[in-house]
Amino acid sequence: MKAESENKIQKAESPELEQSSFGLSALSFKLKIGFDGKRAANNLTGLGNYSRSLIESLALQFPENEYYVYSPKIKQAKQIQSFFENKNIKLKLPQNGKFLWRSFNILKDLKKDKIQIFHGLSHEIPLRISKTEIKSIVTIHDLIFLRFPEYYKFIDRKLYEWKSKSACNHADKIIAISEKTKSDIVEFYKINPDKIEVIYQSCDDSFKSLVPAESLSNIKKTYNLPDKYILNVGTIEKRKNLKLIVQALKDVDSDYKLVVIGKPTPYFETVKNEMDRLGLGDRIIFLKNIPFYDLPGIYQLAEIFVYPSFYEGFGIPIIEALYSGVPVIAATGSCLEEAGGPDSLYINPNDAKKLSENINRVLNEPALKNTMKAKGLEFVQKFNSPLVTQQLMNCYFNILK
Repeated sequence: MKAESENKIQKAESPELEQSSFGLSALSFKLKIGFDGKRAANNLTGLGNYSRSLIESLALQFPENEYYVYSPKIKQAKQIQSFFENKNIKLKLPQNGKFLWRSFNILKDLKKDKIQIFHGLSHEIPLRISKTEIKSIVTIHDLIFLRFPEYYKFIDRKLYEWKSKSACNHADKIIAISEKTKSDIVEFYKINPDKIEVIYQSCDDSFKSLVPAESLSNIKKTYNLPDKYILNVGTIEKRKNLKLIVQALKDVDSDYKLVVIGKPTPYFETVKNEMDRLGLGDRIIFLKNIPFYDLPGIYQLAEIFVYPSFYEGFGIPIIEALYSGVPVIAATGSCLEEAGGPDSLYINPNDAKKLSENINRVLNEPALKNTMKAKGLEFVQKFNSPLVTQQLMNCYFNILK
């Protein structure tokens, strides 16, 4: 296992927070903000983590406001229950029947609760909310279903397009999570760029602190992790391009294994076949359903994080890796350079040879590895929660002008 000193995460200085355009007096103005909480109240990964982290950061940084999370149901899970223990975060279940509630009947509840701003955290807002006095914001994570329609079922693609296009047209403000996503919204939906604000995502604060050595040792033992490994995190689907890492692994020192964390899809069989063809079955470890609190430790024990996805809206796992003090190799072609910064390495997502060359460079050049870790940690501070949360609150105040 690595020495504790290798895992230590030196915190870079966070950029100074911008004050709201309303000045300090605006920050004492109490807001009632509603959120589409379907994922916050039910999903344990992905958009669920994003939604909870965003709302918790707002509640911590701006405790004078009230935050209402609207969901048709709630999952009984410790991760979700602890979220709703925050005193100024309130779960709101349907009062007017669950059927199409998020699209229609929720408006009655929003009015009853005197919500001033409703934030659709993932591609949709209630229909006809623009006919009310409630201001609305929608976050668009990506338009991959339009950029790569072959990855989606026809009916799903059409539903996503209808909901997201309607939300973009009727919301008072659109938040894009990257410049690439903003350009896609302009291209596909012909939206005025002035209506779109780029506010990057952060990751959970648990990735930003050193995991104690004893806990790292327990995590390593619990999951039977190898001494040296390359890490990949994400759903095992074609777009994420795990097959390329498998192809590159055959030209990487056999002392290094590949640890993959993610939910399998039918694409897993393609990956498995490639593993069998190359005789790499004993060098690849698959983990799934990992408790969220163990993820930071698994990141911090890794030598490199590799993320050769063909297309992303942003790339939260890259942020998690950089905060964990792990060098990143990602792919060109979407927005991953925005997440990884200038000191991470990037390859064409079809070039296994170049990927293996870059992995070997990082593993065999300690100076390069240390530079990538230090510069990556410095760069990622632009996504720190207080800064991102302040930008979001400024956005809320601005649409109330």
